[in-house]
Amino acid sequence: MKKLKLIFAVIFMMSTTITFAQRTSDIEGGKDYPAISRFTGSVIEFYKETNWGSYKLPLNDKNAIDWKNPMTLEGKVIRIQYTTSKENSEEFVLHNYKSAFSKAGYKVLTAIANEELGVGDRPHTWRERYYETGGYYNGLNNEKFGLGLNFPNWKPNHSFIVARGKESDKEIYAIVYTVVDNNYTLITLDVVEIEVVETGLVSVDDISGDLTNKGHIAIYDIHFEVGKSTIMPESQESLKIIADYLNANKDKKYFIVGHTDNTGDFASNMTLSEERAKSVMSELITKYNVGDSQLKSYGVSSLSPVSSNNTEEGRAKNRRVEIVEQ
Repeated sequence: MKKLKLIFAVIFMMSTTITFAQRTSDIEGGKDYPAISRFTGSVIEFYKETNWGSYKLPLNDKNAIDWKNPMTLEGKVIRIQYTTSKENSEEFVLHNYKSAFSKAGYKVLTAIANEELGVGDRPHTWRERYYETGGYYNGLNNEKFGLGLNFPNWKPNHSFIVARGKESDKEIYAIVYTVVDNNYTLITLDVVEIEVVETGLVSVDDISGDLTNKGHIAIYDIHFEVGKSTIMPESQESLKIIADYLNANKDKKYFIVGHTDNTGDFASNMTLSEERAKSVMSELITKYNVGDSQLKSYGVSSLSPVSSNNTEEGRAKNRRVEIVEQ
């Protein structure tokens, strides 16, 4: 996919007296994320890279805000805080990011502002829920990735957008939270880079060989939305190859088994692994005409790792779907 480059059609007029930002130039060491240009006229107030972290994103399967069951994104986290003129409203910033992400081929998962963020969710409660830990709202602790400027209290104008895309071998989540203060508009951009496991596309020969010699095969070319059982479009080529093998061996029966790493709650991972296995089985039956009597689906959570869960590489190998001969 072509490199994402956000170009904002914004004519930014500065008055002779700069009152909207605490700075007139970027902080030392501050820089834009290479694939995402800054909002026109903004200044970097804070910049921090975290080589690896667990980031909580409060979205459910329908991409609606869900504080109780957030998805977990694991990877490199980059946080950049910008300020710009308060004349750039939260909805105007949201509109520009939404348009730019869509044009660049990123999927916009949610784009909401003000009352759509939830009743009473002004910046002070949003901060407590999204960035702080524990407390009255049992916050998600995303402030562990650092904050330069804190969010103003009792300001009703704020917006939130999440987009997902892919750059080379990484899945990218871009999260933008914007709030308007008395003297400036604060834009907080979080970028989470998730490494995509590259193992090579599975072949019919691979499936046949492993099932004959081992009785099972691990499939890494079936990709799901993070924390969900929704199969991503790039999985279809692998699913077709698997279906070709199954349809050529209709006299045999197989288990579709979902596996997770050990991150998070075991019971939730068990449910997720079961739902992913069911999604794969359903896709094979409904789209590729595999006989429903040929397959059964099960999930085993993190009970059968093939590598250590102490490293990201190991966890990536443990997140898989397996075909097992019955």
